[in-house]
Amino acid sequence: MKLTFWGASQQVTGSMFLLETDDYRILIDCGSDFDLDEIGKKTRYEQQKSVFPFEPSLINTVLLTHAHIDHSGNIPNLYKEGFEGRVVCTEPTMALTSLLLKDAANLHQKRLNSRINSKKKGKKKREVPMDYYVEKHVIEAMDNFVPVAFGQRYRIADNVTVIYYAAGHLLGAAHIVLEVYENGEKKRLGFSGDIGRRNYPLLIDPQEIPQVDYLICESTYGNRLHEDRGGTVETLADVIKRTCIDIPGRLIIPSFSVGRTQALLYTLNKLYLDRSFPFIKVFSDSPLAHSSTKVYQKHVRMLNKEARAFQDDNDMLFDFENLIYLESSDASRAVSNYNEPCIIISSSGMVQGGRVEAHVEANIGNPYATILMIGYASEGTLGWRLLNGQDTISIRGKQYPVLANVEKIDVFSGHGDQNDLIQFVKMQDPEKLKRVFLVHGEQQSMAELQSKIQEIGYHSVETPLRGMTYEL
Repeated sequence: MKLTFWGASQQVTGSMFLLETDDYRILIDCGSDFDLDEIGKKTRYEQQKSVFPFEPSLINTVLLTHAHIDHSGNIPNLYKEGFEGRVVCTEPTMALTSLLLKDAANLHQKRLNSRINSKKKGKKKREVPMDYYVEKHVIEAMDNFVPVAFGQRYRIADNVTVIYYAAGHLLGAAHIVLEVYENGEKKRLGFSGDIGRRNYPLLIDPQEIPQVDYLICESTYGNRLHEDRGGTVETLADVIKRTCIDIPGRLIIPSFSVGRTQALLYTLNKLYLDRSFPFIKVFSDSPLAHSSTKVYQKHVRMLNKEARAFQDDNDMLFDFENLIYLESSDASRAVSNYNEPCIIISSSGMVQGGRVEAHVEANIGNPYATILMIGYASEGTLGWRLLNGQDTISIRGKQYPVLANVEKIDVFSGHGDQNDLIQFVKMQDPEKLKRVFLVHGEQQSMAELQSKIQEIGYHSVETPLRGMTYEL
C-alpha cells in the first residue's frame, strides 16, 4: 500500500493525497492550489499536460473531508480528465460543495469572458488555464456524489471501508478513517481534514477517532495559539460598541461566505436578543453566503446543542429584524450611500477579490470606519497588508492612505490552534501509531508542531514534500 502527497505539502492549500492498494486507488480530497502563482501553475501544467500529476481515469473513488475549495475545488477537473468514480462525503458537504464549485465556475467564466474581450480588442492572446471549468462541469461532477452519515461504515471496495467522524470546522466537515485489508492484515489510516475548535458557534466539537496505524494531520495553526479567550458574543459586542455606538461609525467585516458568515450572523442574532443593543443595520453582502446560510438552516439538527436549543426557542438561527441580505451588485454599491452606523459582512475573508474589496476601497480613507479581520490572511493578500499596518495601500491599482481603523479578533477562526492539534494527535497511543504525517500548513508551522509532537513521545513525525511516496 502506497500513500503519495500531491497537495497541501509544506503549504496550506491544494489538499490531495493518493492511496494505492494492489488494485484500488483512492484520492482523499481534490483541492485547488492557491499557494502556486500563475507562472508556477503554467509551468507545472506544461510539464504535465494536465491539472494532475497522475492519470485521473485510474482513480476509483474520491473521499472528500469538507466543502472548502482548497479541498474540493479540482473535482470538476478530475471528471473533465477522465475520472468516472464516486465522490463520497457527508450530506451537508455535498450541498455546500455544490454551491462553492458553482461559485468558482462563475468566477472562471468571468475571467474567460474577460480574456475573450481582450482578444477582440487586439490584445495579446492568453491561453485558457487547464484548471478552469464552467457550471456544466460542476453539474456533471455533482451527479456522482454519494452522501454518507457520520459514524456509518461505508464499503468502497472489497478490501476497503471508510467511516466519517465530525471534525467541527465547517458544517459536514469530517475526519476520515480508512480500514484497508491487505495480505490478511488490517491497516487503519486517519485523515484529520481541517480540525475545528471546541465550543465554536453552531458546530459540534471535533469527535475522537479510533486508534490508527498512520495519521495524516493538518497543521494550519501548528505554531499559533488563539489570542482571544472570551466568548464570541462578548468579543463582538465590545467591537460593535466601540465602532458603531460610542461613535457613529461603520464596521466592515471581511468574512468567508461559507462557515464564518453563518457564525457571525448567529452571534449577532444572539447579541440583539440577549442585550439591549440599538438595532444597527447589518448588511450581509454575499449571495453565496445567503445560499450557504439556507443549507445551515436546513441541517440545523446536525449543529451543536446550543444552536438547536436556540432554534427551538426562536424559530430562526440567522434572520433578525435589522438584517438585510444584498443580492445584486447595485444593492451592494448602494450601501455606500447609507450614512447611519452599520455593519457590513462581505466576502472574501482575506479581502482578495469579491465585493468586500469594493467596501474596503470605499472606506479606507474614512477615520470613522473600522475594518475587522476575523481570520487568517495569506501573505500578499489585501487582508494581510491591512494587518501589517501599512500607511498607504494599493487597491485595484490605486494608492490610498489608510485612515480607517484596522482591528483583528480570532474568536471566529474555524481552525483549531496548536493545543487543539496536539490534543488530536494525543488521542492516539504513541506505541501503536506507526507514523504521523503533517500536512496543510506553512513550513514554519509544521516544523514547530513536529517538534512539539516529538517532545511528547511521537518519534516518527514526517513533513512530506509534494510528490513524496511512502510505503505503508
